[in-house]
Order: sequence, then structure tokens, then C-alpha cells
Amino acid sequence: MSKLNLQLPTIQNWNCHNCGGCCKQHGIFITEEEKLRIESQQWTPVDGIPADQPIFVKMGGMFEKSWHRLAHQADGGCVFLDEKGLCKIHGKFGEAAKPLACRIYPYAFHPAGSKVTLSLRFSCPSVADNLGRSVTSQRAELKQIAKLVVPENVGQAKAPAIRSGITLDWSDTLQIVQSLDDTFATDAKVSVKLLRALSWISLIEQTNFATIRGQRLRELLQLITEATTSEIQNVSSEVAPPSKIGRVQFRLLAGQYARKDTYASADATWLGRVRMLKYAFKLTSGKGTLPPLQAELKPLAFETLENSYGVIPEQSEEMLSRYFRVKLQGIHFCGPAYYNVPLVEGFNSLALVYPVTLWLARWIAASNNRYELLHADIREALTIADHHHGYSPAFGTWGFRRRVKTLMNLEDIPKFIRWYSE
Repeated sequence: MSKLNLQLPTIQNWNCHNCGGCCKQHGIFITEEEKLRIESQQWTPVDGIPADQPIFVKMGGMFEKSWHRLAHQADGGCVFLDEKGLCKIHGKFGEAAKPLACRIYPYAFHPAGSKVTLSLRFSCPSVADNLGRSVTSQRAELKQIAKLVVPENVGQAKAPAIRSGITLDWSDTLQIVQSLDDTFATDAKVSVKLLRALSWISLIEQTNFATIRGQRLRELLQLITEATTSEIQNVSSEVAPPSKIGRVQFRLLAGQYARKDTYASADATWLGRVRMLKYAFKLTSGKGTLPPLQAELKPLAFETLENSYGVIPEQSEEMLSRYFRVKLQGIHFCGPAYYNVPLVEGFNSLALVYPVTLWLARWIAASNNRYELLHADIREALTIADHHHGYSPAFGTWGFRRRVKTLMNLEDIPKFIRWYSE
């Protein structure tokens, strides 16, 4: 592990700015060793932990092995979150005493052949805003964190499948990933970059790789990426609406991104489940008012989100472009980093984050009686969407994957990108 070759995103900055968001948005699972360590720290009311405040919540049931997570306060914050947005464990015993999950966030490490790539979660507002030191300047600290989470045999990990039944070696797989990143490195609007990438990745899905490897794959990638760059120059003003079936599938998918279903806030009672089922029926029908999936998302008419909300701010264009490049460079969209989904399917799922984010941003804006998008709306929407992407167990289920594949087969994903770009 001392020879770990860590590949970092050169375009991203980050430092914690003590907003406390991660301590309110996430359920922190802990190992038995971490539980024993925290218990040995002997927290008392003098330390700001009320006597009647539980520190742990036991998870699991009768038919599965139990485990624990940190408890949350009444306001949703972690039991160890203080009024300044700081961690009490960190403050009293140092960073190394915190649970590993807290020390890693918002970083994610993924295998990439002889290298390990690093990605970041844009559910952290400081990541979305690109605040802090450059990630590349933190290599030494990140290597220390990587040693705690990256397995010794990481170099033996197989490359993600390109499509079902087709797996290339790491060299060829990384060529495709690099071409995706190159597409997003161009000077164009994010919607145009997405349309170009979806166009040529669909050709990759149809490629017979029996003889297309190495140099021939490089030549193919150059040919199809240049062709789509020339062909797709802008988002057509005559936008064909998505199909009726596609609209239903998109609303259900976007609703899963909009849910507030962390362990601290989710209602796991039968009443809560019935409520979520009613919300699903609402999203399926698309009639009446949008269900209140989060407190800041008011119950508006579905039609409210289908009107034009103006041009996407330049600041948001930069953030969204950086989002996709960080996810691509970190291979944070397929394989073990994303429910073991093949590369083509994983990229289509990642591409859907764009219209989902803009759909949520419209909902946020309209909830505040505005009908044009501000960067703050899009930034908040992206933090909501990326909170789930790659981490919510629901997104790895057959139902969610079938929804993405249906939108792929209907060729509706480019239509949703165009539809919500204006």
C-alpha cells in the first residue's frame, strides 16, 4: 500500500467549512471497534451530551446481523455535532478518534487498474462550490486516508463491464473513460456535452469488440467523438417532448432523488411506507400537486415545473461541468463504485442527474415564488441529487435500473436534457 498510485481530480478544491450538513444528512454506521472506542470516551452532560440522549442506535432485525449507527439529536444533527457545526469527538480527541465514515467524507476511492482514483461527493456544499485547497495539494493526507479503506489487493480488481457480457481490460476501459472526460473538457454548454457523449457512447454499446481493442479502439473513439462534436453544436430550439411513458418513469426516478430518506429522518413505520406509496402514485399520475418529499419542496402543481425557467447561469454551468468530470475521472459512475453497473448504463444513469437536478431546481425556485433559476437553486438541487447517487440502496435495485434502461430504450434521456435546459 506504500506504493499506492493515487489519481486525483486536478479541477477540484475542497476543505471542510463546518456547515454541519453531512452530520445532518447521513446515518453514520460504525464498527464494533468504533463503538467500544466511543464508549470508552465516557461522554457526559458536562461534554454537552444530555443524560437522556442515546449515543447509538441499533440497526438490523430478527433475521439479520445487527449493527449500530450514531444517534441523532431532535433537530436531525448527529449526537456529537455542536452548535458551531463542529464534531465533539474531533474537538476533544482529535480527527483520528472519529468514525472512519466521517473521516472519509466527501471522498470516494475506486480501482482503476494500476491506479486508485479519487472522486468527491457533491452532496457537500463546499465540494459543489469548489471551496478550499486544491485536492492535488492534499495528496499526502489523502494517501493516509486511502490506506485505511483501499484493500491490499485493489490492483487485482477487474475493469467494469462495458455492457452486459462484455468486459475489456483496464487499458481499453480507461480509454473510453478518458474520451468521456475529454468530451466534457470542451468549451460548450453542459447540455451539449451530455448530448455529444450520449450520442457516441450509444455507438460504443453497439460495437463488436472482438477485433476493436488497443489502437483500433483509440481510432474508433477519435472518429466518433469528432463526428458528434461536429454534428451537435447546440441544443435545438425545436425540442421534441419526451414520451408519455418516459415522463412517468422520469417523475418516479426524480422523486427518488428528491426523497429525504436518511436513517435520521426516514419514517420506517407502516404509516410512513403508506405515505411514500401514495407519493409514488402521485408521481405516476403527474396530476394535481407534487408530493412534499422534502420540507423545502412545496406542494405545487406538476405543470409548474414544465414551464421555461430561463438560461442556466454561467456559475452553474461551471459547477455542473466540474461535477461530471470529477465523477468520470473518479470512475464514480459504474462498476464497484456504482452498484456494479456496466459503463454504458452507468453513464446514462449519471447523465440523468442533469435533468433531475434542473427539475429539482425549478421546484426549489417555484417554492420561493420565483420562475427563473438562480445558481443557488441549482447548487441546492445538485447537493440533494448527489446525496443519493451511488449511495442510496434503492438506486441499485432492479426497479431503478429498469427505469434507467427504459429511458435509454425510449431514447428519452437526450430529450429530458433538452427539455429542462431551457
